[in-house]
Amino acid sequence: MTALTILWLRRDLRLADQAALVAACAAGPVVPVYVLDDESPQHRAMGGASRWWLHHSLAGLGSALQAKGSRLILRRGRSEDVLQAIAEEIGTGVVHALHHYEPWWRNAERAVGKVLALHLHHGNYLVPPGTVLTGAGTPYKIYTPFWRALGERLPPAPPLAVPAAIPAPARWPISDRLEDWGLLPGKPDWAGGFRAEWTPGEAGALERLGDFADRAARYAECRNLPRVEGTSRLSPHLAFGEISPATVWHAAAGAGGSAATFLGELGWRDYAQNVILQLPAYGSTNAKPAFDAFPWRSGPKAEADLTAWQQGRTGYPIVDAGMRQLWHSGWMHNRVRMIVASFLIKHLLIDWRRGEQWFWDTLLDADYGQNAVNWQWSAGSGVDANMFVRIMAPLSQSEKFDAGDYVRMWVPELAHLPDAAIHDPPLRVRGYPAKLIGHAEGRARAMAAWGVLKG
Repeated sequence: MTALTILWLRRDLRLADQAALVAACAAGPVVPVYVLDDESPQHRAMGGASRWWLHHSLAGLGSALQAKGSRLILRRGRSEDVLQAIAEEIGTGVVHALHHYEPWWRNAERAVGKVLALHLHHGNYLVPPGTVLTGAGTPYKIYTPFWRALGERLPPAPPLAVPAAIPAPARWPISDRLEDWGLLPGKPDWAGGFRAEWTPGEAGALERLGDFADRAARYAECRNLPRVEGTSRLSPHLAFGEISPATVWHAAAGAGGSAATFLGELGWRDYAQNVILQLPAYGSTNAKPAFDAFPWRSGPKAEADLTAWQQGRTGYPIVDAGMRQLWHSGWMHNRVRMIVASFLIKHLLIDWRRGEQWFWDTLLDADYGQNAVNWQWSAGSGVDANMFVRIMAPLSQSEKFDAGDYVRMWVPELAHLPDAAIHDPPLRVRGYPAKLIGHAEGRARAMAAWGVLKG
């Protein structure tokens, strides 16, 4: 063991099941480095919610590394420039890292590989994206056959253990202070709800997984009920790589019941990476070119409606509850995500990309692949998507999935209403806005717009 190596960390902030860390430790002394790189992603730099999570995740990782006799080096700038500078400081030319598939990270990997010996490992997905192929040797674009083919390669290998020791270098490079990065909000401090609901970091991920493993058997029965803790709430931890999907898989697979439905959601996560690997601009470009001519609304009224949607002031209780939950906690129940996305796109006729950008900035679990795939699914513009003419009815969706208590929690103006009225208040309630547009009117307007597109 003589080779000094850099461990380049990005969305893989963990010690367990970390193939790059294991390989680096086997080679010799390791210098773990996190680069706050806002230059490579450009307009895809992390939003405010993700930055709050990142601060706490890095703090937790730094403590975990210290317990192993190591430390976390923090630098900011363009990844290839920072890593090359650190390599020159410590006298190495070797970097280990996990593969990432967002287009800016693939570009950064190519750039780093030109100046340093970059060794990339797999571990952020059930199987390496791009390796699940059709009989003709081409990547899948449709989820169902992709999931069927992926299933033939599952379960994933057992998770790698945390190295017993992380060899330290004789001399450490200088590190930035995490506090100096300004990742946390100042005044106003809008993260109070985040702190109340979340524990970022690997320890928090394992705690959340343990809690969900006890409930995984009833996943299918509960996951669509916003008032029930039926989902795993692991999505932010997975987005930051604080826990590997293999670890989650092996913990949930033995739960029985409907845990297999949850495993399919892990498969959807792999599918989303498969899509952006083929179509890197998926977050901003319609997969179906016909949608480039869609008559989205614009102008002051559309902008006012967008603001009302963002603030949870649409007059539709289930939509408003979801948008307020997002602002308060940085997260939204999955069924409600579908409802609010459909409402923005179809009732308000606002371009899906405006919603995708809002989610990117406000979600703690903001993930380029999943965010893009889910929004294009809702819009009907994706390679595998819901048909545009399938318009979710938010009022009946709220009643169907028993969202009364969910609405009461997030829309206190309506908390006094009985179940019979809370999904669609029959009269104006003081302090609560009127509907931006009636459901029948919104549906008719959406169908008219679709008619223009279809010619």
